Amino acid sequence: MSRSKQVVVRGEGKFALFLLLPAALVVFGVVLYPVIRTLLISLYKVDSAMPGSYPFAGLSNYTKVFSDPSFYPVLGHTAYFTFVSTAAELALGMGIALLLNAPLRFRWLWRSLVVLPWALPTIVNGALWRWIYNGQYGVLNQLLGTDTQWLGSPFMALNMVIVADVWKNTSIVAFFLLAGLQTIPAELREAAVMDGASTMRTFWSVVVPLLKPSIAVVLVLRTIEAFKVFDIIYVMTGGGPASGTQTVAFYTYLQAFSNQLFGYGAALAYLIVIAVGALAMFYLRILRQNQLAGV
Repeated sequence: MSRSKQVVVRGEGKFALFLLLPAALVVFGVVLYPVIRTLLISLYKVDSAMPGSYPFAGLSNYTKVFSDPSFYPVLGHTAYFTFVSTAAELALGMGIALLLNAPLRFRWLWRSLVVLPWALPTIVNGALWRWIYNGQYGVLNQLLGTDTQWLGSPFMALNMVIVADVWKNTSIVAFFLLAGLQTIPAELREAAVMDGASTMRTFWSVVVPLLKPSIAVVLVLRTIEAFKVFDIIYVMTGGGPASGTQTVAFYTYLQAFSNQLFGYGAALAYLIVIAVGALAMFYLRILRQNQLAGV
């Protein structure tokens, strides 16, 4: 390469770095700095919002999490919410995706209607379902002719929040799976039918194996979102009744901002990140093993 070309390449590289600098500064200010700052706070006993000198705690905030008896019920709520909501969204999303992939009339209209719940802001969705569940004037009691307090007991309230979450997020799951379905050649299903396979057999033997990458993406995304759920619980139940709908993210919020245990709350936040990362790696490892095995 001649000297003039080297100068041009270096000049283009510097210009590219100059264009990327604003984005890099934004990423550092919005993402990296808070991450690093939170890690430092988790190593100190910070129990006030006022600036000052706080004692170094090391890993004691992290060990405190596992010795806190109120943490384990919250972890159980989170695990139950994550498993039930993700499983329900996957099952319902698969059924909706199969319907939307069928040669229906006005298919564009049905697809537009299906995406509406997901387009609704979570805060609005939570307020909507809180009114639906209201024991005095809620539409659900009006339809059923009952006076049930749907958010009145801990376990029922947790399940009602799951229903609201499933109603909102099933549509995005359906569209992920629909995108996967449209990549499957119709000839494969037609060949299976010609070989005498039933509709169910074709689904399990042809469609599901080819959909595994899409299913893995859905499971990773929805598991992460469900595990760190906060906003819909904050709006619908505020963590009640009797702390029955508190999740790990909501518990972290209470410890950090209500009790002002910022060091403890920062440690909880980092443990959430570690748990979510472990779940994502677990799903991706299973997907990779299936691909290597040719499943």
